[in-house]
Amino acid sequence: MREGSDIFLVSPAAAGTGTARSETAQAPLEPPPGSENPEVLFLLGMLALKDGRHQAAIALLARARARDDAKALGSLRARQGKLDQAIDAYRQALKARPDDHEVHNELGIVLARLRRFAEAEASYRAALRLRPDSADAHNNLGNALSRMDKLTEAEASYREALRLSPRYVDALNDLGIALARQNRSEEAIATYEKAIEVKPDFAEAFNNTGNALRNSGRFAESLAYYENALAVKPDYADAHNNLGIAYAELGRFDEAVASYTRCLQLRPNHVDAHMNRALTWLRKGDYAQGWAEYEWRWKKRSLTNRPLIMPQWNGFPLSGRRILLITEQGLGDTLQFVRFCPVLKRQGAGAVILECPERLVKLLSRSPGIDHLIPQGQPLPEYDVYCPLMNVPGLTATSVEAIPADVPYIVPDPELVERWRGELAGVPELKVGINWQGNPKYAGDRHRSIPLAQFEPLARVPGVRLFSLQKNAGLEQLAALQGRFPVTDLGSRQDETTGPFLETAAVLVNLDLFITSDTAVAHLAGALGVPVWMPLSTTPDWRWMTHREDNPWYPTMRIFRQADHMVWTPVFERMAAELRGLVRGRVRTPTVTVAIAPGELLDKITILELKAERIGDEAKLRHVRAELAVLNEARDRSIFDLEGLAELTSELKEINGALWAIEDELRACEQAGEFGPRFIELARSVYRTNDRRAAVKRRINERLGSTLIEEKSYAGSASAVSSEPASLEAGV
Repeated sequence: MREGSDIFLVSPAAAGTGTARSETAQAPLEPPPGSENPEVLFLLGMLALKDGRHQAAIALLARARARDDAKALGSLRARQGKLDQAIDAYRQALKARPDDHEVHNELGIVLARLRRFAEAEASYRAALRLRPDSADAHNNLGNALSRMDKLTEAEASYREALRLSPRYVDALNDLGIALARQNRSEEAIATYEKAIEVKPDFAEAFNNTGNALRNSGRFAESLAYYENALAVKPDYADAHNNLGIAYAELGRFDEAVASYTRCLQLRPNHVDAHMNRALTWLRKGDYAQGWAEYEWRWKKRSLTNRPLIMPQWNGFPLSGRRILLITEQGLGDTLQFVRFCPVLKRQGAGAVILECPERLVKLLSRSPGIDHLIPQGQPLPEYDVYCPLMNVPGLTATSVEAIPADVPYIVPDPELVERWRGELAGVPELKVGINWQGNPKYAGDRHRSIPLAQFEPLARVPGVRLFSLQKNAGLEQLAALQGRFPVTDLGSRQDETTGPFLETAAVLVNLDLFITSDTAVAHLAGALGVPVWMPLSTTPDWRWMTHREDNPWYPTMRIFRQADHMVWTPVFERMAAELRGLVRGRVRTPTVTVAIAPGELLDKITILELKAERIGDEAKLRHVRAELAVLNEARDRSIFDLEGLAELTSELKEINGALWAIEDELRACEQAGEFGPRFIELARSVYRTNDRRAAVKRRINERLGSTLIEEKSYAGSASAVSSEPASLEAGV
């Protein structure tokens, strides 16, 4: 977007660039002897201005008596970047001649440069009252209106400029921008194309066409326009950045990073290019580079308005220090990254203080590793160091494999869980929650939210009942269904009296499955460890990575990806087929709930943890992680001395790891046909290691005062090994 041209055309040297000689090296410009003709002085001043001799120009213009001296001085000050002085000069000129439409227009340009758009609008309108046929003033007015988000009025101004001057390329380009901002991409593209017809080397129009195509999901087509822009203007930093975005959306990550890097070579402080490169690295799973580059976000936002007098933590040993974590960005980011609080405790934090939005305080009150929860804006307790919450992954988990993925780490209110369990207990069908709409004000919402109508194939699966957890935006779609397919609305009943997300969390743990678009509730479901399916567009957020159905952040999540941009039907048909399989499996293999000893439960959990670490098959991993999430939830609900049991649990995991290794060696011996002393010793080590395992489980059970007893007996032995008291309920 560019403002209309000023009245004077000045060489590059006059703008402070180029190869102008210094003023002291040039002969002085003086009028003929004895002449103080104001027009002569004015022209000499303009020549000095054109030649880059600003001081001489100021002196000559100051001597001029011409009626336009203040106007010329305003133009000079504007070109020097002395905008407040330019405004004073233009207003002085208007006192002498209030009907000069050019001065009103130029004053508007300076005001717009200072982002005083409402005042600029008034100046442009004053110019147009005096000169209604000024295409420049109409276009400039459109730009001011556009900057104030008055896009309909801006569009009208651009069209009037084009009516007066149909080949006005800047007006065509600016109209295209206004149309694109209204999501009228096809009209925008056609308008940019007209600008290119008039001016075939219009790099900005090529770039903007690429943007409109990219925002429509036509990524491959956009590449050619960015390349055309760069052919015309190789040092066009923004076009390199936009080309990188298109490459990233096409999954061509190395080329994307190369484009961002080229942009940064041209403009090292290009914040968007730094951020896009960071997000591309994160999307690839290159966390070491991605988290480091992600620090550039602070060039676009501030962490907090309150003073932080203690030092920022940068990874040095915490050694008992109290660390203040400050949440940032959206609610989903907070729900995702509070998982790092226990990590900091294990790394030696004396206390973890979390400052978070007030609406999340109750929800996070049971989360492990948090010693103090402080609503944003409330007085802080004493702390030794602080850290933005989203800095913590880069300081503690710089690889995908290092992501702490123990779920659940958000624990719902037990009373609310029981209340909703009773309410939903009588539903015989597979209980499937749905959520389709995120924040419509988010710039990328059209790539994340999904029309409710797309969920119809799920509702048509026999034995499935859909429950809406949608709140606020998107509920109008529920009303518009008019009985097309059945959905039970729970969202309008949730969280109104208890607080945000509290009842939603209680409902989620009582459902069989949750299917949601990419919203904060998706993070909530993943943090609760409930089974969650997420349909994703071809342009997903970095945290969902690429080309995989699972997600390292949320073990119980399964991702269903689009094959074609914004084509949802095949995605939901596939989910419907999977739902039919779940219904059939549910009938054949009902969940069995039995009492289990706590030692036995922790033993099973450590075995599943080993499987999750060592199995490479994604389909098997999905099953392992789902079972692990269920058992972890049972553990957290029933065992209240986990920290005291940490050493015993670790020993149990070490023993099971040893048994795993022994079994691998036994199989290797069997395959090789070696049944000699080594095979015999390995076979003996199995029961010896199992005896150690039984002893550790017994110590766990005794510590917790459990009552279930496991008896063991060996042939030829009068003694028996007993263990396993308990009174836990868990699905097995």
